[in-house]
Amino acid sequence: KYKVDLEKYSKGKVEEAEPVQQFHLLEKDLHDFLTYFVSSHLKCYTKTISHSRSTKKHFGEWVHPDMVGCVFPIEEWEEEVFDLSSTIGNISIKLLSFELKQSLSLANLRESFFQAVSNSSWANEAYLAAADISQGEDFLNELKRLSTSFGIGIIRLDVEDPNASEIFYPAKAKENLDWDTINKLANMNQDFKGFLKRINIDFKSKEIRKEKYDRIPSESDLAKKLKK
Repeated sequence: KYKVDLEKYSKGKVEEAEPVQQFHLLEKDLHDFLTYFVSSHLKCYTKTISHSRSTKKHFGEWVHPDMVGCVFPIEEWEEEVFDLSSTIGNISIKLLSFELKQSLSLANLRESFFQAVSNSSWANEAYLAAADISQGEDFLNELKRLSTSFGIGIIRLDVEDPNASEIFYPAKAKENLDWDTINKLANMNQDFKGFLKRINIDFKSKEIRKEKYDRIPSESDLAKKLKK
């Protein structure tokens, strides 16, 4: 459904872009901010995927998401509803993919979208998150168009006030998972393979072992990271 020709978005002359605010935080520092936001707004448990733990790297360019996540119905549903859903095969677990950037502007928008789409074909929902998003009119129009075309949600992370982070555009949910790609990722990356194993264990036990996922930081933890 979302197999759009991406070549035109990854090549060609890039428009002159307005400068965006620079943060001293690296992409890896933003993982905690994203975990904090999606845990409260999407009820999502995340797992950071380390690219260094991948094999067959020559097959893996723009295949690995920066972070993955799972939304369980365990904490929301009554046990009887959960059991019936399992029996009839209508499980409401959602798998999410996240691509993370320090900033988004016209200078890197096409490449970032190409990367996010390539990394997320397997998931129910996919998001492109950034700490700084250009507010230029041309940029915002293109951002909205690409988000609508590809079904990629946009998250703005507010590092000054994490509670003010927001979903610019929601992701378009896909009902079916791409199991072939999931299997490929599991073969390539041990973090992703462990993530799948953890979900299966928690689902069968009906108990989410929160400590097995990315630690959800506190507001004070994020404030300390910003002051470094």
